[in-house]
Amino acid sequence: MESKEKLRVGARAMRRNVRVSVIKMRRITDRIRNCSYEEALVLPEFMPYRACYLVSQLLLSAAANASINLGLNKSNLFVGEIWVDNSTYLRRFRPRAQGRGYPIRKPTCQVTVKLNSKFVER
Repeated sequence: MESKEKLRVGARAMRRNVRVSVIKMRRITDRIRNCSYEEALVLPEFMPYRACYLVSQLLLSAAANASINLGLNKSNLFVGEIWVDNSTYLRRFRPRAQGRGYPIRKPTCQVTVKLNSKFVER
């Protein structure tokens, strides 16, 4: 058996109750999946969506977790996993005819980013 084992080390960050629908957030996260950290930071800057700022802030947080908590170099990181899940709906009511109320559901989502480092030798 070899004395050098290869491990995959990573850090993650999560953001809950983001006021963006899941479909709108997934079109951003699908583009940065399996990219390097530097490329994943640059890509959302050139997309015309409001949620890009939230994704880039989440990437910065995950990279800070990796460098501070695990002592990893940011240049070796890549986006291993990123996923978006449904969260609760904000429920509002719109007034309608004859005193009725029409429900409005404003969607929220939950985004999780997992940054992995390239193989580290122990």
